Parts: sequence; C-alpha cells; structure tokens
Amino acid sequence: MDSSIASTSLAGLWDEIFGSQPDPDLWVVIATLAAALAVIVPHPLWRVSRNAITIAHEGGHGLVALLTGRTLTGIRLHSDTSGLTVSRGKPYGIGMILTAAFGYTAPPLLGLGGAALLSAGHITALLWLATALLVAMLVMIRNAYGALTVFVTGGTFVLVSWLAGPQIQAAFAYAVVWFLLLGGVRPAFELQAKRRRGGAGDSDADQLSRLTHVPAGLWLFLFHAVSLCSLIGGGRWLLGV
Repeated sequence: MDSSIASTSLAGLWDEIFGSQPDPDLWVVIATLAAALAVIVPHPLWRVSRNAITIAHEGGHGLVALLTGRTLTGIRLHSDTSGLTVSRGKPYGIGMILTAAFGYTAPPLLGLGGAALLSAGHITALLWLATALLVAMLVMIRNAYGALTVFVTGGTFVLVSWLAGPQIQAAFAYAVVWFLLLGGVRPAFELQAKRRRGGAGDSDADQLSRLTHVPAGLWLFLFHAVSLCSLIGGGRWLLGV
C-alpha cells in the first residue's frame, strides 16, 4: 500500500516537473520582454541586474571546466559585477580554451536553451533545472558576496517554483529567459568598449588570444555572433514566430 502511494506520488511529481504547461498569452510574453529591457537598458538598474549575468558567466566557465576534466577549485562574484572562476589543469589545450570561451557565451546560450524549453511548454522543468544549477554553483562559491548573490537568486527560483501559481511561474520563466537573451548581448559590447580605451587587458578574449594565437578581436566577434544569434533564435521561439 505504502509503496503504491509512493510510486503514485513520484509519478505525479515527475509529471508536474517534466510535463508540459500551456503557453502564456502573447501579451504576457511581450510584457516580460519589456520588463527585461527595463532592467537592462538603464545603466543604474543594469549595474544591479548585471550580477545575474555574472552568475551565468562564471557558471559557464565552471561547468565547462568540469566537463572538460579540469578541477574546479572555486568561484568568486564581486559587487562590481566582475567574477573569477579558478580551475586546475593544463594551462593550455582544448579544455582551457573551451573553459575560457564559455563565459561571455554562457548567458545567451542558457537563454537559448531556456527558450527551447519554454517553446515546448516545459515551464516547470526550466525553473527546477535553473534551481539545481544555482544550488550546485553555491557549493563552489568562495566569497560572502558571491554566496549571498547566488543564495538570493536561487531562493527566488525556489519560492516561485513551490509557491507561485502557473501564471506567475510562466511570467517569471519568460522574464528570466528574456533577461538572459537580452542581457547576454550587452557585456560583449562593454568589453569591446573597454578594450578600445586600452583596458581589460586580461579579458576572456585576450586570454583566448594567448591560448590560440587568434586575435582577440575575432574572439570578440564570436561573442557577438553567439549572443545576437541566440537572441534572434530564442526570441523567435518565445514569440512563436
């Protein structure tokens, strides 16, 4: 009897997480697009909201470091929205190159993956997956500000996933994905502007240039291409075009 109840409960939980939910109305999709723009375009708000992009950026470095066999030793997030991911392994080769390349590209690619899930109706699955990634990242954070930032972000996802109704969950999920897609575009332009002024000499693009002997400008072009193509593709999915 107990095992039957447990199996039923697990099946119900599985269906709740990985089943499909109805798409929100088009006005909700457009409203969440406007909300994402509202916290990205104005510089004062961007200085705060950019922390979420930094989480995705450093998480991209960390995840790819692990996937390529490197040892991830820690991630630090700073109040100026910069970050640092430290991993051990060969200071050259494909693992190091991929780890360095998946910083600026991580937020738009995560947004593109999220848009694919939302276009298939998997709103709850997206929220739970994002929560799991944030919890895993929290374990690797090595400073107080970074831990607080990830904890607050992850806590928001938990609260929405557990307590909010389907309409609020859908609006929140669409806002997050729009934010990743749109917010993933701006950092590459900011990096380009810093390099034009002679700054950011140790940026991801410059590190990749030293690792591959490919000019940093070409790596910047890659960052732009990934973010803009992700925005176009993900935006079409979200809008149902």
